[in-house]
Amino acid sequence: MTEGRSGQAAGAVILVGFDGSREASGAIAVGARVLPEVAARVVTVWAPPGTDPVLRRRITRRARTLDELGTWIEHECAAAAEDVAADGAALARAAGWRAEPLAHRGHGDPGAVLARLAGELPAAAVVVGSRGLGGAAALLGSVSDLAVHHSPVPVLVVPPLLHAERAAAATGPVLVGHDGSAGAEHARVTAGALLPGRAQVVVHVGAGSGVAEAGPPDAVAVTGHGRGARAIAAALDAEAVARDAGVVVVGTRGRTALREVVLGSAAMAVLHHVHRPVLVVPQSA
Repeated sequence: MTEGRSGQAAGAVILVGFDGSREASGAIAVGARVLPEVAARVVTVWAPPGTDPVLRRRITRRARTLDELGTWIEHECAAAAEDVAADGAALARAAGWRAEPLAHRGHGDPGAVLARLAGELPAAAVVVGSRGLGGAAALLGSVSDLAVHHSPVPVLVVPPLLHAERAAAATGPVLVGHDGSAGAEHARVTAGALLPGRAQVVVHVGAGSGVAEAGPPDAVAVTGHGRGARAIAAALDAEAVARDAGVVVVGTRGRTALREVVLGSAAMAVLHHVHRPVLVVPQSA
């Protein structure tokens, strides 16, 4: 395949989850800075009875049978989702992507549906917004969490960002968290291919954080304060601030969603506590 001005392979498509929310709109604006000049499929996942409550009441009063009620609700939900996807595609085109809308009737959580679609396309990456929740709220499950847990391709998660953090997304270095594992090295290589031309800074968090493996020889060694995944995330966040990083990259070890939530992996801690766009790269990518 040939390569465009951004250096990415021509024909690569990214999948963008869009539900019309402020977080989803922000993900498009920032995602287009991180991954410029790509083709995007803007996906709105829908399922009945997702139409507006006022419209549902009107439909209920007009329907003469249950079958007719179901048909009308299905039609209105599909039409509303198509409008939302079209709005998202317009935002994506304004941000510089070549974008097409897709309203997809899904079964199950939208994050898991996006992950499945990413494997079927196949997509080069998935882009989703996040509410930036930490602590107990982060354990409740979100579109971004489930997309990360299930996606066979890298997922770029965009939390709410300050103005300077949004500006850095376009040109700041790519900070790669590296614990010396094969998964971390795979994440570094994948990030280099997905974000060509961007300076990489490889960071290994050691000392009290509980990381047992040594980082690669070219890694910047930083000291974590405390132990566990949260200490690693805090150290990477501090380094990202110090270097005005545009993106933070982490790999996963392929655990199940339940195991990730119970154990609290470093990847998930970074996802919930680092104030930068986070690219999560699964080992299968």
